[in-house]
Amino acid sequence: MVYRVEVDLDLCQGHAMCELEAPDYFRVPKRGQVEIVDAEPPDEARTEIMQAVRSCPTQALTVRGIGE
Repeated sequence: MVYRVEVDLDLCQGHAMCELEAPDYFRVPKRGQVEIVDAEPPDEARTEIMQAVRSCPTQALTVRGIGE
């Protein structure tokens, strides 16, 4: 299934938990907010992506199926 990772920058506080969980897909510069490296990652990365989304303390990340 094709999916997309989205961020609400109004919620992101730059804790970088997502980067710790999935460094190939998220970057958080010092004193910055998350940058999504690949907004439509491969299905093989779904477990890693979902763990990163769940680890966000401000719930700034979402995963949506394409077409939702």
